[in-house]
Amino acid sequence: MAKGFPGFPGGGNMNNMMKQMQKLQKQMEDVQTKLKEEVVEASAGGGAVIAKVNGSKEVVEIKIDKEVVDPDDVEMLEDLIVAAVNEALRTAEDKMGSEMSKLTGGLNIPGL
Repeated sequence: MAKGFPGFPGGGNMNNMMKQMQKLQKQMEDVQTKLKEEVVEASAGGGAVIAKVNGSKEVVEIKIDKEVVDPDDVEMLEDLIVAAVNEALRTAEDKMGSEMSKLTGGLNIPGL
């Protein structure tokens, strides 16, 4: 009979499962740390505005082509900035989800 928790038949499997979960948790923490340091980039207006965000979903850089800076049409520039930042944030989120999915093997674990 497998060793384990008293009163729980096959408790040794529970120990193995706990070890696997701890290993998975450590791997996930490592991936999250690595991804926080990575920077993803997205653009809008055919590259007129470029936004860069890190894995912590913080905007780290905005580049604006001088050709799109029109004092008479600030609203268009604002829209391009918003579009580029939102796309960069989506890209960062997708990358995080993809990396976590590799670890969990597609398991549906809430909060991940």
